[in-house]
Amino acid sequence: MPMSKREQAQLDRRLVATLTNACETAKAEIVGFAWLTHLVDYTRFPSSLQVIWVFESRAAKDHALASGQGERMIELTALALQDADVELRPLAPHVQFDVEKRG
Repeated sequence: MPMSKREQAQLDRRLVATLTNACETAKAEIVGFAWLTHLVDYTRFPSSLQVIWVFESRAAKDHALASGQGERMIELTALALQDADVELRPLAPHVQFDVEKRG
């Protein structure tokens, strides 16, 4: 049975809150990390969920991933989803790393 608009809104608020905590943790730990966002189509939830970690520059992204910080961001994503009562396995295909677009 599909989620109602109310259930979708409640879930989105939980995701925003828990992912915000993950974002703040990452900002304190990972040099060059800027922000994160999520995309989701609730008609295909949870398989459509994507969490996107955004870096200030390509160099910062490359350095963080080369030094193993990608695994830390996946771990933070897993903790955030757990806190939001969202089960998604395997998780890695739903986590992306990107760079801020500069005009």
